[in-house]
Amino acid sequence: VQLQESGPGLVKPSHTLSLTCTVSGGSITTNYYYWSWIRQPPGKGLEWIGAIAYSGSTYYSPSLKNRTSISRANAKNTVYLQMSSLKPEDTAVYYCAGKWTIGEDTISQHYDYWGQGTQVTVSS
Repeated sequence: VQLQESGPGLVKPSHTLSLTCTVSGGSITTNYYYWSWIRQPPGKGLEWIGAIAYSGSTYYSPSLKNRTSISRANAKNTVYLQMSSLKPEDTAVYYCAGKWTIGEDTISQHYDYWGQGTQVTVSS
């Protein structure tokens, strides 16, 4: 299974970020599987943003819930992240990752699959 993130790279403050994670070699609707978005700001650790389940249910970090939305397109085998009202502190490398259980998990070894990450810089 391979994951490929893509996105704009540079986003202005207060604007909305839209990222795509395309999954190949496996289905995003595989039973009991979860696809997470995780980010790593420069010089800091991993932060779990949220996830979408095989069923389509979504889960969010409480600190980001109010401005985050995760969705999917089954026919495209793709998971999406939207984050609104961006701030400079949202600057990070954004990853998508997959595993069998749900939770605010920032232990990289707990995930079966990772994308290579996409840099997002919030700046005017």
